Amino acid sequence: MSIIKINAITVPDGLGDEVARRFAERAGAVDDKEGFRGFELLRPTDDRDTWLVVTRWDTEEHFLAWTRSPAFAEGHRAALETARERPEPLPLTAELWSYEVELAADGSDK
Repeated sequence: MSIIKINAITVPDGLGDEVARRFAERAGAVDDKEGFRGFELLRPTDDRDTWLVVTRWDTEEHFLAWTRSPAFAEGHRAALETARERPEPLPLTAELWSYEVELAADGSDK
């Protein structure tokens, strides 16, 4: 059974492009981590200001290993160092949601 982690990030007006750029610069950083299955950054298409960072993992333990790894900390630190327009932390708020895949489109409990 897979788990899904969704980081719901509130992005103030005018910062969406910077958020997308920072994520793009870190794209692939987690790809080779054990148990990692996928990543999506979702930008709202309506008037909401909440973006979703969706990741899929084999287990909770795999996700926790990533968040506790030096690579995770380094990726967040490096994002600030390479920030061009706003070289400081962005004024974002975030909430982490966690789900298990109960049923997939193919009928399995992946």
